[in-house]
Amino acid sequence: MSKSMERKIALIGGGGVRAPLVIFGVDEATEALGAAEMVLYDPDQERLAVMVELGKAIVAKSGGSLRLRAATSAEDAIEGAHFVLNSIRVGGIAGRAADERASIEHGYPGQETTGPAGAAMALRTVPAALEQARLVERLSPDAWLVNFTNPAGLITQAVTSHTHVKMVGICDTPTELFHNIAKALGEPWSDVQCDYVGLNHLGWVRGVRVRGRDVMDTLLGSDELLRQLYLAPLFDFNMIRSLRLIPTEYLFFYYERRRALHNQLQQGGSRGAEIQQLNQVLIDTLKSRLMAGDGDGAVATYAAYLNQRSGSYMKLEAEGGSAFDPDVSLQVDPFRVATGYHRIAIDVMSALTGARPATIVVNTRNRGALPDLPDGDIVETAARISLDSIIPEPIAPLPDEVRGLVHAVKAYERAAIDAALNNTRLTARKALLIHPAIGEWSPSEALLRNMFETADADGECLCQGHMHGHLHA
Repeated sequence: MSKSMERKIALIGGGGVRAPLVIFGVDEATEALGAAEMVLYDPDQERLAVMVELGKAIVAKSGGSLRLRAATSAEDAIEGAHFVLNSIRVGGIAGRAADERASIEHGYPGQETTGPAGAAMALRTVPAALEQARLVERLSPDAWLVNFTNPAGLITQAVTSHTHVKMVGICDTPTELFHNIAKALGEPWSDVQCDYVGLNHLGWVRGVRVRGRDVMDTLLGSDELLRQLYLAPLFDFNMIRSLRLIPTEYLFFYYERRRALHNQLQQGGSRGAEIQQLNQVLIDTLKSRLMAGDGDGAVATYAAYLNQRSGSYMKLEAEGGSAFDPDVSLQVDPFRVATGYHRIAIDVMSALTGARPATIVVNTRNRGALPDLPDGDIVETAARISLDSIIPEPIAPLPDEVRGLVHAVKAYERAAIDAALNNTRLTARKALLIHPAIGEWSPSEALLRNMFETADADGECLCQGHMHGHLHA
Protein backbone atom coordinates (compact mmCIF):
# COMPACT_ATOMS: atom_id res chain seq x y z
CA MET A 1 0.00 0.00 0.00
CA SER A 2 1.39 3.42 -0.96
CA LYS A 3 1.95 6.09 1.64
CA SER A 4 -0.82 8.20 0.07
CA MET A 5 -3.22 5.35 0.84
CA GLU A 6 -2.26 5.25 4.51
CA ARG A 7 -3.36 8.72 5.52
CA LYS A 8 -4.54 9.35 9.03
CA ILE A 9 -7.49 11.68 9.60
CA ALA A 10 -8.05 13.16 13.05
CA LEU A 11 -11.28 14.57 14.45
CA ILE A 12 -11.01 16.82 17.51
CA GLY A 13 -14.41 16.94 19.17
CA GLY A 14 -15.09 13.32 18.28
CA GLY A 15 -17.67 12.94 21.05
CA GLY A 16 -19.98 15.30 19.17
CA VAL A 17 -23.19 14.08 17.60
CA ARG A 18 -22.01 14.98 14.09
CA ALA A 19 -18.93 12.74 14.33
CA PRO A 20 -20.59 9.55 13.01
CA LEU A 21 -21.82 11.44 9.94
CA VAL A 22 -18.25 12.50 9.18
CA ILE A 23 -17.05 8.93 9.77
CA PHE A 24 -19.53 7.73 7.15
CA GLY A 25 -18.28 10.32 4.67
CA VAL A 26 -14.62 9.49 5.23
CA ASP A 27 -15.29 5.76 4.94
CA GLU A 28 -17.22 6.29 1.71
CA ALA A 29 -14.35 8.34 0.24
CA THR A 30 -11.35 6.34 1.49
CA GLU A 31 -9.93 5.98 -2.03
CA ALA A 32 -10.09 9.70 -2.88
CA LEU A 33 -8.77 10.63 0.55
CA GLY A 34 -6.19 7.86 0.70
CA ALA A 35 -7.50 7.30 4.22
CA ALA A 36 -6.73 4.17 6.18
CA GLU A 37 -7.41 5.34 9.72
CA MET A 38 -9.59 7.88 11.49
CA VAL A 39 -8.74 8.82 15.06
CA LEU A 40 -11.21 10.67 17.27
CA TYR A 41 -10.45 12.68 20.39
CA ASP A 42 -12.72 14.24 22.98
CA PRO A 43 -12.09 14.89 26.69
CA ASP A 44 -15.50 13.38 27.40
CA GLN A 45 -14.27 9.81 27.13
CA GLU A 46 -17.70 8.30 27.71
CA ARG A 47 -19.27 10.22 24.83
CA LEU A 48 -16.23 9.50 22.70
CA ALA A 49 -16.56 5.75 23.26
CA VAL A 50 -20.21 5.85 22.18
CA MET A 51 -19.41 7.73 18.96
CA VAL A 52 -16.49 5.45 18.07
CA GLU A 53 -18.63 2.35 18.55
CA LEU A 54 -21.45 3.88 16.51
CA GLY A 55 -18.91 4.78 13.84
CA LYS A 56 -17.69 1.18 13.71
CA ALA A 57 -21.30 0.03 13.29
CA ILE A 58 -21.76 2.51 10.41
CA VAL A 59 -18.58 1.30 8.68
CA ALA A 60 -19.59 -2.34 9.16
CA LYS A 61 -23.10 -1.71 7.81
CA SER A 62 -21.73 -0.08 4.67
CA GLY A 63 -19.04 -2.75 4.19
CA GLY A 64 -16.25 -0.20 4.49
CA SER A 65 -12.62 -0.61 5.45
CA LEU A 66 -11.88 2.51 7.52
CA ARG A 67 -10.16 1.78 10.84
CA LEU A 68 -11.44 3.76 13.81
CA ARG A 69 -10.06 4.32 17.25
CA ALA A 70 -10.37 6.69 20.18
CA ALA A 71 -7.31 8.79 20.97
CA THR A 72 -6.01 9.10 24.51
CA SER A 73 -5.11 12.77 24.00
CA ALA A 74 -5.32 15.54 21.44
CA GLU A 75 -1.63 14.96 20.75
CA ASP A 76 -2.28 11.29 20.05
CA ALA A 77 -4.97 12.20 17.53
CA ILE A 78 -3.07 14.99 15.78
CA GLU A 79 0.43 13.54 15.47
CA GLY A 80 1.02 12.16 11.99
CA ALA A 81 -2.40 13.21 10.66
CA HIS A 82 -2.81 14.43 7.09
CA PHE A 83 -6.09 16.17 7.91
CA VAL A 84 -7.21 17.43 11.31
CA LEU A 85 -10.90 18.19 11.52
CA ASN A 86 -11.86 20.50 14.36
CA SER A 87 -15.47 20.44 15.59
CA ILE A 88 -15.60 21.56 19.20
CA ARG A 89 -18.19 23.21 21.40
CA VAL A 90 -16.59 24.83 24.42
CA GLY A 91 -19.01 24.58 27.30
CA GLY A 92 -21.00 21.82 25.63
CA ILE A 93 -24.60 22.02 24.52
CA ALA A 94 -25.56 23.14 28.03
CA GLY A 95 -23.39 26.21 27.50
CA ARG A 96 -25.13 26.96 24.22
CA ALA A 97 -28.55 26.65 25.83
CA ALA A 98 -27.50 28.93 28.71
CA ASP A 99 -26.10 31.54 26.31
CA GLU A 100 -29.25 31.55 24.22
CA ARG A 101 -31.44 31.85 27.31
CA ALA A 102 -29.40 34.81 28.57
CA SER A 103 -29.64 36.47 25.17
CA ILE A 104 -33.43 36.05 25.05
CA GLU A 105 -33.83 37.34 28.60
CA HIS A 106 -31.95 40.51 27.60
CA GLY A 107 -34.18 41.10 24.59
CA TYR A 108 -32.08 39.64 21.77
CA PRO A 109 -32.79 36.52 19.71
CA GLY A 110 -30.90 33.52 21.07
CA GLN A 111 -28.77 32.00 18.34
CA GLU A 112 -25.47 30.17 18.73
CA THR A 113 -23.37 32.09 16.18
CA THR A 114 -25.10 35.48 15.93
CA GLY A 115 -25.85 38.19 18.49
CA PRO A 116 -24.89 37.93 22.18
CA ALA A 117 -24.85 34.11 22.28
CA GLY A 118 -22.63 34.04 19.20
CA ALA A 119 -20.26 36.55 20.81
CA ALA A 120 -20.06 34.43 23.95
CA MET A 121 -19.33 31.37 21.86
CA ALA A 122 -16.53 33.22 20.08
CA LEU A 123 -14.98 34.57 23.28
CA ARG A 124 -14.69 31.16 24.88
CA THR A 125 -13.77 29.24 21.73
CA VAL A 126 -10.90 31.28 20.29
CA PRO A 127 -8.33 30.27 22.97
CA ALA A 128 -9.21 26.58 22.65
CA ALA A 129 -9.07 26.67 18.85
CA LEU A 130 -5.67 28.39 18.91
CA GLU A 131 -4.33 25.88 21.41
CA GLN A 132 -5.31 23.00 19.14
CA ALA A 133 -3.99 24.74 16.02
CA ARG A 134 -0.60 25.13 17.69
CA LEU A 135 -0.58 21.39 18.37
CA VAL A 136 -1.11 20.85 14.65
CA GLU A 137 1.75 23.25 13.88
CA ARG A 138 4.05 21.33 16.21
CA LEU A 139 3.00 17.73 15.62
CA SER A 140 1.78 17.69 12.00
CA PRO A 141 3.06 20.86 10.32
CA ASP A 142 2.10 19.65 6.84
CA ALA A 143 -1.47 18.78 7.82
CA TRP A 144 -4.54 20.70 6.76
CA LEU A 145 -6.73 21.92 9.62
CA VAL A 146 -10.34 21.71 8.45
CA ASN A 147 -12.46 23.85 10.75
CA PHE A 148 -16.10 23.09 11.49
CA THR A 149 -16.01 24.88 14.83
CA ASN A 150 -18.45 27.77 15.07
CA PRO A 151 -18.47 30.66 14.59
CA ALA A 152 -16.54 29.22 11.64
CA GLY A 153 -15.47 32.43 9.92
CA LEU A 154 -14.31 34.10 13.11
CA ILE A 155 -12.43 31.02 14.34
CA THR A 156 -10.72 30.64 10.96
CA GLN A 157 -9.80 34.34 11.12
CA ALA A 158 -8.28 33.94 14.60
CA VAL A 159 -6.27 30.84 13.74
CA THR A 160 -4.94 32.08 10.40
CA SER A 161 -3.98 35.42 11.97
CA HIS A 162 -2.09 33.92 14.92
CA THR A 163 -0.58 30.65 13.63
CA HIS A 164 1.02 29.36 10.45
CA VAL A 165 -1.15 26.27 10.17
CA LYS A 166 -2.71 25.43 6.78
CA MET A 167 -6.40 25.98 7.41
CA VAL A 168 -9.74 26.11 5.68
CA GLY A 169 -13.10 26.83 7.30
CA ILE A 170 -16.13 24.98 6.03
CA CYS A 171 -19.89 25.33 6.34
CA ASP A 172 -22.68 23.65 4.42
CA THR A 173 -25.03 26.67 4.49
CA PRO A 174 -24.12 28.16 1.06
CA THR A 175 -24.11 24.81 -0.73
CA GLU A 176 -27.45 23.91 0.85
CA LEU A 177 -28.96 27.11 -0.56
CA PHE A 178 -27.46 26.41 -4.00
CA HIS A 179 -29.02 22.95 -4.04
CA ASN A 180 -32.37 24.36 -2.95
CA ILE A 181 -32.22 26.88 -5.79
CA ALA A 182 -31.48 24.13 -8.32
CA LYS A 183 -34.28 21.97 -6.94
CA ALA A 184 -36.78 24.85 -7.02
CA LEU A 185 -35.88 25.56 -10.65
CA GLY A 186 -36.16 21.87 -11.51
CA GLU A 187 -32.64 21.84 -12.88
CA PRO A 188 -29.71 19.50 -12.30
CA TRP A 189 -27.37 20.82 -9.62
CA SER A 190 -24.43 20.60 -12.00
CA ASP A 191 -26.12 22.98 -14.49
CA VAL A 192 -26.79 25.78 -11.98
CA GLN A 193 -24.18 28.43 -11.13
CA CYS A 194 -24.72 30.73 -8.16
CA ASP A 195 -22.81 33.99 -7.65
CA TYR A 196 -22.22 34.05 -3.90
CA VAL A 197 -20.69 36.77 -1.73
CA GLY A 198 -20.24 37.36 2.00
CA LEU A 199 -18.93 35.94 5.24
CA ASN A 200 -19.76 32.80 7.17
CA HIS A 201 -23.42 32.94 8.24
CA LEU A 202 -23.65 36.30 6.49
CA GLY A 203 -23.86 35.51 2.78
CA TRP A 204 -26.03 36.21 -0.24
CA VAL A 205 -26.64 34.79 -3.71
CA ARG A 206 -26.67 37.75 -6.10
CA GLY A 207 -26.90 35.92 -9.39
CA VAL A 208 -28.16 32.57 -10.71
CA ARG A 209 -27.44 31.08 -14.13
CA VAL A 210 -28.62 27.85 -15.68
CA ARG A 211 -26.22 26.62 -18.36
CA GLY A 212 -25.02 30.20 -18.68
CA ARG A 213 -28.49 31.77 -18.92
CA ASP A 214 -29.37 34.38 -16.27
CA VAL A 215 -32.48 33.22 -14.38
CA MET A 216 -32.34 35.59 -11.41
CA ASP A 217 -35.44 37.50 -12.54
CA THR A 218 -37.35 34.25 -12.95
CA LEU A 219 -36.43 33.21 -9.44
CA LEU A 220 -37.19 36.57 -7.85
CA GLY A 221 -40.47 36.91 -9.69
CA SER A 222 -42.03 33.73 -8.31
CA ASP A 223 -43.36 33.35 -4.77
CA GLU A 224 -43.57 29.61 -5.34
CA LEU A 225 -39.90 29.34 -6.27
CA LEU A 226 -38.73 31.55 -3.39
CA ARG A 227 -40.85 29.53 -0.94
CA GLN A 228 -38.82 26.42 -1.77
CA LEU A 229 -35.47 27.94 -0.86
CA TYR A 230 -35.86 27.61 2.92
CA LEU A 231 -37.13 24.87 5.21
CA ALA A 232 -39.11 27.43 7.23
CA PRO A 233 -40.71 30.75 6.15
CA LEU A 234 -37.87 33.14 6.99
CA PHE A 235 -38.00 36.18 4.73
CA ASP A 236 -40.67 38.37 3.17
CA PHE A 237 -40.38 37.85 -0.57
CA ASN A 238 -40.69 41.57 -1.27
CA MET A 239 -37.64 42.15 0.92
CA ILE A 240 -35.67 39.67 -1.18
CA ARG A 241 -36.87 41.40 -4.35
CA SER A 242 -35.97 44.84 -3.03
CA LEU A 243 -32.43 43.68 -2.26
CA ARG A 244 -32.12 41.57 -5.42
CA LEU A 245 -30.13 39.28 -3.15
CA ILE A 246 -31.09 35.86 -1.82
CA PRO A 247 -29.88 35.69 1.79
CA THR A 248 -28.67 32.58 3.57
CA GLU A 249 -30.83 31.58 6.51
CA TYR A 250 -28.71 33.20 9.24
CA LEU A 251 -29.56 36.65 7.89
CA PHE A 252 -32.92 36.01 9.56
CA PHE A 253 -31.27 37.05 12.84
CA TYR A 254 -30.40 40.44 11.32
CA TYR A 255 -33.39 41.11 9.07
CA GLU A 256 -36.11 39.67 11.34
CA ARG A 257 -34.75 40.09 14.88
CA ARG A 258 -38.07 41.07 16.45
CA ARG A 259 -39.94 38.16 14.86
CA ALA A 260 -37.24 35.70 15.95
CA LEU A 261 -37.34 36.99 19.53
CA HIS A 262 -41.15 37.01 19.60
CA ASN A 263 -41.32 33.39 18.49
CA GLN A 264 -38.69 32.30 20.99
CA LEU A 265 -40.51 34.05 23.82
CA GLN A 266 -43.85 32.63 22.71
CA GLN A 267 -42.47 29.11 22.39
CA GLY A 268 -40.64 29.42 25.71
CA GLY A 269 -37.38 27.83 24.64
CA SER A 270 -34.45 27.98 22.27
CA ARG A 271 -32.93 25.76 19.65
CA GLY A 272 -30.01 25.01 21.96
CA ALA A 273 -32.32 23.81 24.73
CA GLU A 274 -34.16 21.53 22.32
CA ILE A 275 -30.91 20.12 20.91
CA GLN A 276 -29.73 19.47 24.47
CA GLN A 277 -32.84 17.40 25.09
CA LEU A 278 -32.56 15.58 21.75
CA ASN A 279 -28.91 14.81 22.39
CA GLN A 280 -29.53 13.33 25.82
CA VAL A 281 -32.21 10.98 24.49
CA LEU A 282 -29.91 10.02 21.61
CA ILE A 283 -26.91 9.22 23.81
CA ASP A 284 -28.99 7.18 26.27
CA THR A 285 -30.59 5.18 23.44
CA LEU A 286 -27.27 4.62 21.65
CA LYS A 287 -25.65 3.33 24.84
CA SER A 288 -28.48 0.87 25.34
CA ARG A 289 -28.45 -0.45 21.78
CA LEU A 290 -24.66 -0.67 21.51
CA MET A 291 -24.38 -2.47 24.86
CA ALA A 292 -26.94 -4.96 23.57
CA GLY A 293 -24.85 -5.54 20.46
CA ASP A 294 -27.52 -4.00 18.22
CA GLY A 295 -25.32 -2.01 15.85
CA ASP A 296 -27.95 -1.73 13.14
CA GLY A 297 -30.47 -0.48 15.69
CA ALA A 298 -27.99 2.14 16.88
CA VAL A 299 -27.44 3.34 13.29
CA ALA A 300 -31.22 3.55 12.74
CA THR A 301 -31.62 5.53 15.97
CA TYR A 302 -28.92 7.93 14.86
CA ALA A 303 -30.48 8.40 11.40
CA ALA A 304 -33.85 9.17 12.99
CA TYR A 305 -32.17 11.72 15.26
CA LEU A 306 -30.55 13.47 12.28
CA ASN A 307 -33.88 13.63 10.44
CA GLN A 308 -35.67 15.08 13.47
CA ARG A 309 -32.92 17.62 14.06
CA SER A 310 -32.64 18.68 10.42
CA GLY A 311 -36.39 18.70 9.81
CA SER A 312 -36.97 21.10 12.70
CA TYR A 313 -34.22 23.52 11.71
CA MET A 314 -35.29 27.18 12.17
CA LYS A 315 -38.88 26.12 12.90
CA LEU A 316 -38.77 27.54 16.43
CA GLU A 317 -37.38 30.94 15.44
CA ALA A 318 -39.44 31.37 12.25
CA GLU A 319 -42.76 29.87 13.35
CA GLY A 320 -42.67 29.27 17.11
CA GLY A 321 -42.55 25.55 16.33
CA SER A 322 -40.58 22.79 17.98
CA ALA A 323 -38.32 19.86 17.22
CA PHE A 324 -40.92 17.78 19.08
CA ASP A 325 -43.88 18.74 16.87
CA PRO A 326 -45.46 15.79 15.03
CA ASP A 327 -44.41 15.18 11.43
CA VAL A 328 -41.40 17.48 11.73
CA SER A 329 -38.82 14.84 10.81
CA LEU A 330 -37.44 14.55 7.31
CA GLN A 331 -37.99 11.27 5.49
CA VAL A 332 -34.59 10.85 3.87
CA ASP A 333 -31.42 8.82 4.26
CA PRO A 334 -29.33 11.43 6.11
CA PHE A 335 -26.08 9.67 5.24
CA ARG A 336 -26.63 9.87 1.49
CA VAL A 337 -28.22 13.27 1.01
CA ALA A 338 -26.59 15.48 -1.63
CA THR A 339 -25.62 18.18 0.85
CA GLY A 340 -24.74 18.39 4.51
CA TYR A 341 -22.06 18.59 7.13
CA HIS A 342 -20.12 15.57 5.93
CA ARG A 343 -20.45 16.21 2.20
CA ILE A 344 -18.70 19.57 2.25
CA ALA A 345 -15.86 18.13 4.37
CA ILE A 346 -15.29 15.21 2.02
CA ASP A 347 -15.46 17.41 -1.08
CA VAL A 348 -12.88 19.83 0.34
CA MET A 349 -10.50 17.12 1.55
CA SER A 350 -10.81 15.11 -1.68
CA ALA A 351 -9.90 18.25 -3.62
CA LEU A 352 -6.91 18.96 -1.38
CA THR A 353 -5.51 15.45 -1.98
CA GLY A 354 -5.64 16.18 -5.71
CA ALA A 355 -8.05 13.31 -6.33
CA ARG A 356 -11.09 15.47 -7.09
CA PRO A 357 -10.19 19.14 -7.74
CA ALA A 358 -13.26 21.33 -7.45
CA THR A 359 -14.60 24.83 -6.98
CA ILE A 360 -16.23 25.02 -3.54
CA VAL A 361 -17.44 27.84 -1.31
CA VAL A 362 -15.18 27.85 1.76
CA ASN A 363 -13.87 30.22 4.40
CA THR A 364 -10.39 31.24 3.33
CA ARG A 365 -8.04 34.24 3.12
CA ASN A 366 -9.38 36.89 0.78
CA ARG A 367 -6.11 37.32 -1.16
CA GLY A 368 -7.62 40.07 -3.31
CA ALA A 369 -10.70 38.10 -4.37
CA LEU A 370 -13.16 40.56 -2.79
CA PRO A 371 -11.86 44.11 -3.33
CA ASP A 372 -13.81 45.51 -0.37
CA LEU A 373 -11.77 43.70 2.30
CA PRO A 374 -8.05 43.28 3.15
CA ASP A 375 -6.16 40.32 1.69
CA GLY A 376 -5.73 38.66 5.10
CA ASP A 377 -9.42 38.75 6.04
CA ILE A 378 -11.33 35.48 6.00
CA VAL A 379 -14.20 35.56 3.54
CA GLU A 380 -16.71 32.91 2.53
CA THR A 381 -16.30 32.57 -1.20
CA ALA A 382 -15.93 30.21 -4.12
CA ALA A 383 -12.36 28.91 -4.33
CA ARG A 384 -10.59 26.59 -6.70
CA ILE A 385 -9.27 23.74 -4.59
CA SER A 386 -6.66 21.30 -5.86
CA LEU A 387 -3.62 19.48 -4.50
CA ASP A 388 -2.62 21.39 -1.34
CA SER A 389 -3.98 24.60 -2.86
CA ILE A 390 -6.94 26.89 -2.18
CA ILE A 391 -7.25 29.90 -4.50
CA PRO A 392 -10.31 32.16 -4.08
CA GLU A 393 -11.90 33.23 -7.34
CA PRO A 394 -12.11 36.98 -8.03
CA ILE A 395 -15.59 38.40 -7.45
CA ALA A 396 -17.30 41.74 -7.92
CA PRO A 397 -17.38 44.26 -5.05
CA LEU A 398 -20.02 43.96 -2.36
CA PRO A 399 -23.44 45.37 -3.30
CA ASP A 400 -24.29 48.69 -1.63
CA GLU A 401 -27.15 46.98 0.21
CA VAL A 402 -24.83 44.80 2.30
CA ARG A 403 -21.42 46.48 2.24
CA GLY A 404 -21.90 48.25 5.56
CA LEU A 405 -23.18 45.11 7.27
CA VAL A 406 -20.22 43.03 6.10
CA HIS A 407 -17.70 45.65 7.22
CA ALA A 408 -19.40 45.97 10.60
CA VAL A 409 -19.35 42.21 11.19
CA LYS A 410 -15.65 42.01 10.23
CA ALA A 411 -14.91 44.83 12.71
CA TYR A 412 -16.84 42.92 15.37
CA GLU A 413 -14.86 39.74 14.60
CA ARG A 414 -11.54 41.55 15.04
CA ALA A 415 -12.66 43.05 18.35
CA ALA A 416 -14.00 39.71 19.61
CA ILE A 417 -10.73 37.95 18.75
CA ASP A 418 -8.77 40.68 20.52
CA ALA A 419 -11.00 40.36 23.59
CA ALA A 420 -10.66 36.57 23.65
CA LEU A 421 -6.88 36.69 23.38
CA ASN A 422 -6.42 39.40 25.99
CA ASN A 423 -9.31 38.38 28.24
CA THR A 424 -10.45 41.98 28.52
CA ARG A 425 -14.04 42.75 29.45
CA LEU A 426 -13.84 46.28 28.05
CA THR A 427 -12.83 45.02 24.61
CA ALA A 428 -15.54 42.37 24.81
CA ARG A 429 -18.08 45.13 25.48
CA LYS A 430 -16.71 47.02 22.48
CA ALA A 431 -17.22 43.90 20.35
CA LEU A 432 -20.86 43.72 21.44
CA LEU A 433 -21.29 47.41 20.68
CA ILE A 434 -19.85 47.01 17.17
CA HIS A 435 -21.93 43.91 16.44
CA PRO A 436 -24.79 45.08 14.20
CA ALA A 437 -27.22 42.58 15.77
CA ILE A 438 -26.56 44.12 19.22
CA GLY A 439 -25.25 47.68 18.80
CA GLU A 440 -25.79 48.94 22.35
CA TRP A 441 -23.39 49.77 25.15
CA SER A 442 -25.46 49.82 28.34
CA PRO A 443 -26.79 46.22 28.15
CA SER A 444 -23.37 44.74 27.40
CA GLU A 445 -22.14 44.64 31.00
CA ALA A 446 -25.13 42.63 32.21
CA LEU A 447 -25.01 40.41 29.13
CA LEU A 448 -21.40 39.47 29.72
CA ARG A 449 -22.01 38.94 33.42
CA ASN A 450 -24.94 36.62 32.73
CA MET A 451 -23.10 34.59 30.13
CA PHE A 452 -19.72 34.47 31.85
CA GLU A 453 -20.64 34.29 35.51
CA THR A 454 -23.69 32.04 35.48
CA ALA A 455 -23.41 28.72 37.26
CA ASP A 456 -25.49 25.70 36.33
CA ALA A 457 -27.45 23.60 38.80
CA ASP A 458 -24.25 21.90 39.93
CA GLY A 459 -22.46 25.18 40.54
CA GLU A 460 -20.29 24.87 37.44
CA CYS A 461 -19.54 28.13 35.63
CA LEU A 462 -20.81 27.51 32.14
CA CYS A 463 -18.79 30.27 30.55
CA GLN A 464 -15.55 28.58 31.53
CA GLY A 465 -16.33 25.51 29.47
CA HIS A 466 -12.81 25.54 28.03
CA MET A 467 -11.44 24.98 31.52
CA HIS A 468 -13.87 22.13 32.08
CA GLY A 469 -13.02 20.47 28.78
CA HIS A 470 -16.47 20.00 27.24
CA LEU A 471 -15.26 19.96 23.65
CA HIS A 472 -18.00 17.98 21.96
CA ALA A 473 -20.29 19.74 19.51
